[in-house]
Amino acid sequence: MDTTLRDGEQTNGVSFSPSEKLTIAQLLLTEVKVDRIEIASARVSEGEFAAVKAITKWAKANGFIQKVEVLTFVDGDVSVEWMLKAGAKVMNLLTKGSLNHLTHQLKKKPAEHFAEVAAVIALARKKGLDCNIYLEDWSNGMRNSREYVFQYLDFLQKQPVKRIMLPDTLGVLTPDEVKEFITAIVTRYPDIHFDFHAHNDYDLGTANVLEGVKAGAHGIHLTINGMGERAGNASLASAIAVLHDFLPEVKTSVAETSLYTVSKLVETFSGFRIPVNKPIVGENVFTQTAGIHADGDKKNKLYFSDLMPERFGRQRKYALGKTSGKANIENNLQQLGIKLSDPDLKKVTQRIIELGDRKEMLTQADLPYIISDVLDSNRIQEKVNIESYVLTHAKNLNPSATVKISIQGEVFEEHAQGDGQYDAFMNALKKVYKKLKLELPTLADYAVRIPPGGKTDALCETVITWSHRNKEFKTRGLDSDQTVSAIKATQKMLNLI
Repeated sequence: MDTTLRDGEQTNGVSFSPSEKLTIAQLLLTEVKVDRIEIASARVSEGEFAAVKAITKWAKANGFIQKVEVLTFVDGDVSVEWMLKAGAKVMNLLTKGSLNHLTHQLKKKPAEHFAEVAAVIALARKKGLDCNIYLEDWSNGMRNSREYVFQYLDFLQKQPVKRIMLPDTLGVLTPDEVKEFITAIVTRYPDIHFDFHAHNDYDLGTANVLEGVKAGAHGIHLTINGMGERAGNASLASAIAVLHDFLPEVKTSVAETSLYTVSKLVETFSGFRIPVNKPIVGENVFTQTAGIHADGDKKNKLYFSDLMPERFGRQRKYALGKTSGKANIENNLQQLGIKLSDPDLKKVTQRIIELGDRKEMLTQADLPYIISDVLDSNRIQEKVNIESYVLTHAKNLNPSATVKISIQGEVFEEHAQGDGQYDAFMNALKKVYKKLKLELPTLADYAVRIPPGGKTDALCETVITWSHRNKEFKTRGLDSDQTVSAIKATQKMLNLI
């Protein structure tokens, strides 16, 4: 059961709109193919009521109405009537699974609580609703008041309920405790369907799900991206991958290829950002950074595991940066259909390492620009070098540039203003070349390109077309700063004339 729309929405600062809830519900049932979804708590708000009505209307029309569930409360007929008006058919009744909660929160005796629970179940059944039972704080109940838990389960096994749900409400259980507690319960009540609901407060959610299923739990509760109160719930993607790989005898209906898509959608709707290193769905988890790993992958898939990205509709990537190495770059080039000679590959590798040392964010989409820049530089013998420059731009002041340049070993320095920083830079250069009685080419065209994706730290390629002595030629510059990339293109021009 996926409970993103109920328990997951208890993530601090998250509130889905009715249309967002409907979209997520539809994806979970039709694309991800979970068995059931828990979509709301009864009586919360008018917005919640509207969302439930929209989902139940769609679910009823498409044969999913019995897979849509709502959390309800032991409140006489209030939750039941809310369910009927909302069009829902399955209620998950929240009851007390520990003597501590019963005594100090409700201030009631077990028999009194059981009688009230029985009355709500009877009313729900009379109104045509299916009923499941949550044992809130069940984990502490098993630790500290096991006799009460068994007393309650003895009572519930005689009630007309479909499933009994065992939540680790505070996320305090260890895997060994999960195994012990669920084994004890499943053994004692072999004819009851038990679900396990894990929280992640100690980062044990996925491990506890694995142990719960091994111990005989018949169902598990999960959320997209591990959303939920405090540290969240056990993550849908992580738990499914673990079960499929480590308990192959346990079958689930979940379509792994849809997990990443729904994860990104929920990230967008919730504003709850996925850590880049989050297993299965994080941006970096299928990216090899070290060159030695890329080399091993290339030779015999030495760094592959069963956790293949294609399972989840993703693709393995090889990071570009100072630790890349030749193999990383070759793998990226292969994916782009580009082949370079060994000398050119070495030069491209060195350029990427230089950019990585400056903490540039490099992607596969940057590679063609880097290659173009490197190969363009190969044909140029550097006699002119722009040693340093200062560019200034301030409101209500003309942009200015101070440039220091060496030409065949002789150093010149000039200052100029212009309409923009690059124009000021060119005006300073013109002063230098005027002293030398040399003519600079005129700028015929100036084009800027960045790789797709809209990243503000993307590499920028500037291609300048120059006109000189009735001929045109182009030079390229590459940098994350647009003006700097233009200056690099200009230095190439100075070495070509």
